[in-house]
Amino acid sequence: MNIYIGNLSYNVKESDLIQVLEEYGTVNSVKLIKDRETGRSKGFAFAEMPDDAQAANTIKELNGAQYDNRTMVVKEARPRF
Repeated sequence: MNIYIGNLSYNVKESDLIQVLEEYGTVNSVKLIKDRETGRSKGFAFAEMPDDAQAANTIKELNGAQYDNRTMVVKEARPRF
């Protein structure tokens, strides 16, 4: 399942997110979205978790949770059109 993680601090790194997500299950990948021109984080990321049950539990546990003084938004990612 592909997961959207939003409202992140600009200081959060992909490795930080992997550590948080691995507490809930296997993580295939994390992609922190960055501004093309500045290289600075845009404050959101996508993660891929192979087990849908673990991914659903991750969403349930982390949506609304505090991380680096920000309230995370965590939900299933919608496909791009």
